[in-house]
Amino acid sequence: MDQPTILVVDDQQIILFMLETHLKQAGFTPVTATSGAEALAILGQCPVDLIISDLVMPVMGGLELMALVRELHPGIPIIAITSNGSVEGAVEAMRRGAYDYLEKPYNPDDLRMTIQRALDYHHMVRENEQIRGLLRERFSFQSIVTVNPAMKEVLELASKVVPARQTTVAIFGESGSGKEVLARAIHFAGKALPNSFVAVNCASIPEHLLESELFGHVRGAFTGADRDREGKFSLARQGTLLLDEIGDMPLALQTKLLRVLQERVYERIGSNDLIAADCRVIVATNRNLAEQVAAGRFREDLFHRINVFPLTIPPLRDRREDIPILCEYVFEQLRQHLGKPLSGISEQAMGLMLDYGWPGNVRELRNCLERAAILTEDGVIRPDHIGFGTRGRAASNHPSPAAASGNDPGSVSYTLTLPSSDLSLAALTERILATTLERCGGNKSKASQLLKIGRKAFYRQ
Repeated sequence: MDQPTILVVDDQQIILFMLETHLKQAGFTPVTATSGAEALAILGQCPVDLIISDLVMPVMGGLELMALVRELHPGIPIIAITSNGSVEGAVEAMRRGAYDYLEKPYNPDDLRMTIQRALDYHHMVRENEQIRGLLRERFSFQSIVTVNPAMKEVLELASKVVPARQTTVAIFGESGSGKEVLARAIHFAGKALPNSFVAVNCASIPEHLLESELFGHVRGAFTGADRDREGKFSLARQGTLLLDEIGDMPLALQTKLLRVLQERVYERIGSNDLIAADCRVIVATNRNLAEQVAAGRFREDLFHRINVFPLTIPPLRDRREDIPILCEYVFEQLRQHLGKPLSGISEQAMGLMLDYGWPGNVRELRNCLERAAILTEDGVIRPDHIGFGTRGRAASNHPSPAAASGNDPGSVSYTLTLPSSDLSLAALTERILATTLERCGGNKSKASQLLKIGRKAFYRQ
């Protein structure tokens, strides 16, 4: 591992000599500068891992140098050197962004430990920034692949609500349709911290524990509460709280949630102290909440409070044109996950997938493809690799576009050889349309019915 390079800035040669000696003994590579201007010139010529700067120097002082480094070379940690007893200088340096400070005369061991702590901290910060970037890329709106007009409209609406952190978003859709994926996209588009996305499944937690799970409790609030505990609202501070399956939330707790959404404050169980609910709230459900209200299982006032910005994800059976591009998207993940080449799907297998009802939606599609990818030996998915096999048409209560047009799905075969190289969404869409038109003998009506796209949308694509 390369030795970290430390830039030392001081107008006194004796101090530079001592620091240079101690840094070499500690295993670092020192570079010295006698002024702020010289330090900036060095920074423009060679990479530096850390800066140690005196605060009191002629022409350009340490605080001025720190400000320019923050502007021109952000990310380099700075340790300030202050005169003995100069508390004001140390405080101001920390306020300006210095990681730490050392007083003259300094202890060589303190110098080494302070440098190492600063390097470790900023290494962790850089790693966290990289992780945040990867997570934002993975959970961005662009990662939700679709050519379906209704799904595109949902994504466009979702992007508009990103800046409105105080607005409750309600996501409706069947199980496996991607409600949490959409919630994460809204969260990461808002530049919030990755670990401040907190999801709670209201249907999986017993009623007597759900209130504590959401709001937390103080020690002694109930039997077994032997310590204070933060709730999910607290953990999601300045981030996003997803209340999944909110249609299954007990009525008694619905009343308390209504108050939180209206007043943006809550109390931990056993405490009277009010805590600000400083997070975006997204609710999701696969139930028809209007029917739940009519049946007396969901509060009408809460329904109107959470239904401020509704988003409804269409089921996969209503956007079959997305199946081929979803297959390629999943394949790209499986290639890395399984470490094996996956080249495409046979005509017969794709026909089965297009004709199937997908009651489990995108989640079921991914599981089906993962099983098929494990079973295939030559990288091509065939009918015998698909989990539902010949059950595809029988398992669906929704006829396929080909069947609806009076054609047997087997006679109007759908061919798509998925590329191992990257293709843009536009290029992949073009391939799907061209292949479908070819198999339908140029009949645009049959092709649009097979892909379940309206004629106008088909021509536009």
